Amino acid sequence: MPAGVGRFLFLLLTWLFRFSSVASLSIGVNYGANADNLPPPAQVAAFLKQSTFIDRVKLFDANPDMIRAFAGTGIELMITVANVDIPALASRNSSAASDWVAAHVAPFYPATNISLVAVGNEIMATSDRNLIARLVPAMRSLSAALAASGFHQIRVSTPHSLGILSASEPPSVGRFRRGYDRSIFAPMLDFHRRTRTPFMVNPYPYFGYTARTLNYALFRPNEGVFDPATGINYTNMFVAQLDAVHAAMQRLGYGDVEIAVGETGWPSAGDAGQIGVSADDAASFNGNLIRLVNSGKGTPMMPGRRFETYVFSLFNENLKPGPTAERHFGLFNADLTPTFDVGLLRGGDQTPAPAPALGGGARRWCVAIADTGEAALQANIDYACGSGGADCKAIQEGGECFYPNTLLAHASYSMNSYYQAAGRHDFNCDFGHTGTVTTSDPSHGSCNYPS
Repeated sequence: MPAGVGRFLFLLLTWLFRFSSVASLSIGVNYGANADNLPPPAQVAAFLKQSTFIDRVKLFDANPDMIRAFAGTGIELMITVANVDIPALASRNSSAASDWVAAHVAPFYPATNISLVAVGNEIMATSDRNLIARLVPAMRSLSAALAASGFHQIRVSTPHSLGILSASEPPSVGRFRRGYDRSIFAPMLDFHRRTRTPFMVNPYPYFGYTARTLNYALFRPNEGVFDPATGINYTNMFVAQLDAVHAAMQRLGYGDVEIAVGETGWPSAGDAGQIGVSADDAASFNGNLIRLVNSGKGTPMMPGRRFETYVFSLFNENLKPGPTAERHFGLFNADLTPTFDVGLLRGGDQTPAPAPALGGGARRWCVAIADTGEAALQANIDYACGSGGADCKAIQEGGECFYPNTLLAHASYSMNSYYQAAGRHDFNCDFGHTGTVTTSDPSHGSCNYPS
């Protein structure tokens, strides 16, 4: 790769991953209730309001008890129209849309801050031609009914799995499935443009990773995936998936429509022997995801954008069928304790509580493990100083930490810079199990390691 292109990519990735201040932190969660041990909705709403930075909640239905529970909290709520209700909503000669608004919105708004109504869930993945054909008319009808009832602020959208794409790798080739691109997605995107509402997708790197691409999926150091058409080297799968969706939208002439993330997440436990599924892995994905979507830097194809995002999910749901992982996507356990730390709990000073300090309040640094191989050390430097957003000027030639000029020393400095900037959580020092947190100050001479 030419030096100029490499320098451009370095600056682009550094710019992309510098995250915004905690004061502007905004993140949503999917609140599912497929469990028999969850606290009542009113307690959940109070907990989110008082103890977390979560300011958006997505419901998979329009349960009145849940909607009512969020009254007075200010938390933005997304409620969902059942798939079976879509045909009736789509009928031009029916009062179904206005009846739905009267039953599920009018009794609660504005005490409950209903901000968006999702029309069904992943309808395109059902292969039900009747539902698919009526999806866009139902969205239009419901939007008109909301406006007629005076609820102009409430948006309408519908979530999609990434199965809507026929091609997505590399991102520049992203395109919608043939047959649906012009008949469904063009009119749907036109609706979103006219109503200024987001096109909603559910990108899940978890369902697309392999042993080879695990670090790529988890925002960890990796060689990346190069897109020859754009010259962009993608170092995480989530951003690549968003840009593939954008490329498909742009192909139809709707690249200006906003994208929202209706679901994404990573489980903290899985079946025996399943690689890449642990509390550390879930913390790595979700923590980096939250920083990315709040950074305001967007993606290589969509610079400067923030993405309204809902993590899946709020709770571990013990009655969900399927593999073990399906019951362990939650940010919180049923007793409201976090399953891992991604800085979402409020502290007394209204900032995310850092991980408990080693040694009862001691300062902490992140350093490379001494026997780490040279290739891994170099990968850590490249990631921390590039896509990780660390400040690495001190280890450049002439910098105060250039000497000793060894990979181990430079990796330790860059890893610590990333660790301090990212929030000083233990998972920020993991680096594929090549980093460790220490209370012994690694500073030496004029070289000062920040803490």
